[in-house]
Amino acid sequence: MTNVLLSLLFVAMTLAIYLVMNVVYVKYYKSFLVPILTATTAVVIILVLFNVPYDTYMVGGKWIDALLAPAIVALAIPLYKQRELLKQNLVPIATGVLTGVVVGMLSGIIFVKWIGFSQEIVFSFLPKSITTPIAMQIATGLGGIASLAPVFVMIAGFTGIIFGPSFMKWTRIDTAIGRGMGLGAAAHALGTSKALELGEQEASISSVAMTLCAIFGSVVGPVVAWVFY
Repeated sequence: MTNVLLSLLFVAMTLAIYLVMNVVYVKYYKSFLVPILTATTAVVIILVLFNVPYDTYMVGGKWIDALLAPAIVALAIPLYKQRELLKQNLVPIATGVLTGVVVGMLSGIIFVKWIGFSQEIVFSFLPKSITTPIAMQIATGLGGIASLAPVFVMIAGFTGIIFGPSFMKWTRIDTAIGRGMGLGAAAHALGTSKALELGEQEASISSVAMTLCAIFGSVVGPVVAWVFY
């Protein structure tokens, strides 16, 4: 009975916080107010203030987490609707995503090596722009720390959705394909959620880019690691 009450409490709390943060985001529409970031921050602050252990929160949080898979599968709807656009631009999309994966991994590994991080941290950082489950597998296979990889993935995702739209505006990337590829390749699932705000075509391209990143990253990651070590 206690677990049921805890589950309901934490689910209700999380949803209420998200709805409030979404209202704030819609009203002011600033990138740094994106609900997934502000709501996450608010939940963390509340848990810390009331000294609630993560495992206790996840008694209810796991039910929200379980909805992630259906949410990802739902992306197949705009993907199907835009199938002709994808067919017509498959080569430039694949080429652009592959370029994004290579540049992202090379720039990332050069940056963390320059700072002086250990090899374990470098290999954990390498798959930062790939969706979490696959990033963890790549990090483990390379000798990195699997539990650390999601931290870098989240940082990359939040950075992408906060600064991505402004960067694309500054560089005059204004096509659905360009914006979708940029968000999906740089910020994975979070980028795709942002792409949904821009339009159905952007969301479709972004979901394809996210998937291709996982495939290309699994191949490119070991090669980049071998070149630098």
